[in-house]
Amino acid sequence: MKLYLDPGHGGSDPGAQGNGINEKDIVLDIARHLRDILSSDYKNVDVMMSRSNDRTKGLQERTNEANSWGADYYLSIHCNAFNGSAQGYEDYIHSSLSDSSQTAAYQDIMHDEITNVNELRNRGQKKANFHVLRETAMSALLTENGFIDNEHDAALLKSPSWRREVAQGHVNGLARAFNLERKQDDPSTIFRIIAGSFEARANANERVAFLSSEGIDAFVDSITISGKLWHRVQAGAFSTRENAENHLNTVKNAGIEDAYIVSESS
Repeated sequence: MKLYLDPGHGGSDPGAQGNGINEKDIVLDIARHLRDILSSDYKNVDVMMSRSNDRTKGLQERTNEANSWGADYYLSIHCNAFNGSAQGYEDYIHSSLSDSSQTAAYQDIMHDEITNVNELRNRGQKKANFHVLRETAMSALLTENGFIDNEHDAALLKSPSWRREVAQGHVNGLARAFNLERKQDDPSTIFRIIAGSFEARANANERVAFLSSEGIDAFVDSITISGKLWHRVQAGAFSTRENAENHLNTVKNAGIEDAYIVSESS
């Protein structure tokens, strides 16, 4: 399966703006997570990104590239803005397509999986005459992941763990829609549950104490990222992703909703 992954805007075009953040930065982060999850977890998936950094790229250049490459699916990632009061998630296919089309069937699956995890108001499945939906030779979907100028949605958009979760929702949809096959776990890979990452050691210790009160073993693992020391709370390590995901649900059910999995080679 060949996926053309298109984080909207970029470079001189910031996209929607609000609450101190730019659309171009939010959607790039979601798209990078999406690419990385697909690459690490699924077989026979090729991903081409319209941009993997903050650069300017025209709409025609994007669709021409996808068409020339022969992509099987075009996925464009965006977030919205209106007047500060609108909020929620919606997605689009081209307005010329019927509800019985293959593209609409893909949209049904993608919408179901993304709204299952994104904690946003569901604004529904829609159609529009957007360039990236009209000029693509393959099925295409454009997702609008919250309103950047809405205080509720922006609080989610600012959360790194939320952006990872939304990326995972997109991946779940792609896996269902295209019957993607998961890779077998590499015996050398360890899947760690991260239940918080803090600049202050005291905050990390507080999280460990809370998890202990919920019957979940955890400890603080300090790590340097980009020259900055972080105190990471680890709440389990597993040799299979399935077991890690099961324990992740336990940690989230205890109230740590921003917990996530990192995979590391031993």
